[in-house]
Formats: sequence, C-alpha cells, structure tokens
Amino acid sequence: MKIFLETDRLTLRELTGADADHLFELDGDPEVMRYLNGGKPTPREEILDRVLPRMLHRHDVSGHPGYWAAEIRSTGEFIGWFELRPLVEEEAPESVELGYRLRRTAWGKGYATEGSRALVREGFAGLGVERVVARTMAVNTGSRNVMEKAGLRFVRTFHADWPEAIPGSEHGEVEYALTRDEWLATAGEA
Repeated sequence: MKIFLETDRLTLRELTGADADHLFELDGDPEVMRYLNGGKPTPREEILDRVLPRMLHRHDVSGHPGYWAAEIRSTGEFIGWFELRPLVEEEAPESVELGYRLRRTAWGKGYATEGSRALVREGFAGLGVERVVARTMAVNTGSRNVMEKAGLRFVRTFHADWPEAIPGSEHGEVEYALTRDEWLATAGEA
C-alpha cells in the first residue's frame, strides 16, 4: 500500500486491484451516483474492465495515478476516493481536475473538504500545478460547497451534451477553479 498523503483524519493511498469490491459497493449506491448518472449502479464488469484500469493508470506527465483511495486514518476504513489528475494527458500537469466520490456514511463529516484541501495544497506546493479545476451539476449544492471550502471559485455554468438527461441536468453544470497565484495569495485561508 503506497500512501500518497495523509491529513488529520484521512489517508490517501494508491488504489489496487483489491479495491474492486470497494468501488463496486460505492458505485452501487443510488444516492452516490445521483448526480453522475441519475442513480444507476455501475456493473461489476464495468468496474473491472473500465473504471479500475482508468484509476490505476499512471499519467506520464506526473508519474502518479491521479486517483487515490480514501481511508479513515484511525481505522483503515475505505470511504471512497479522490482524484487529482491532468486534464490533458499529453501536456505537463499545469491544469488538473479535482474530484471525489465518498460513501454516504462519510457525507457531512468534512472528509470531502479535508481531502480536497490537501490535494489542492499538494498540487500547488508539491506537483507544480498551475490550475485546479472541478466540475459538477449545478444542482449538486453539496459538491459546490466543498469546492468553495477548498478555495476554488465559480467560473461558469455550461450545458454538456449528455446522451441521457438526468434530473437536474436541465440546469447545466458548473466549473470552479483556482490558480497557483490565487492559492498563494490565500494559502492560509483554504
């Protein structure tokens, strides 16, 4: 188990093939998947054939997989995952995407904010990132709050072309971002 970073309450470690059951359980919760695909569970075959390989892939430009399992430090309990990966694979990791998916039992406890802040800090202070971007559905107020608490600022609302509309998609998606210069100016606040 290779640890990427630790916070007061979380360990972010590299995912392994042994995490397939955790991912299947996480993506099987309709509330967890509500703002991603309308609440449909991800089939086990898709976890094994598409999701897990994508999460294990090491990006050439950063040398990191970009996804990390999130565990409670005191117990080792898997509560979900965090993402900080290059937006464009072939380019230097100047712009990265921040993301997270947590079990419902971990919601409302500050874990998403804690992990996001730690990744933003690591991106700017340790990985040479110039810009962190995060996106969610406009109606996903929980994730929007996490993005703001992590220091990201609202950039725009846009309408993506999705094959199947899900409840709330008519309101569009939102993008939040933070640059290195903005982070440096407010590093003690986020």
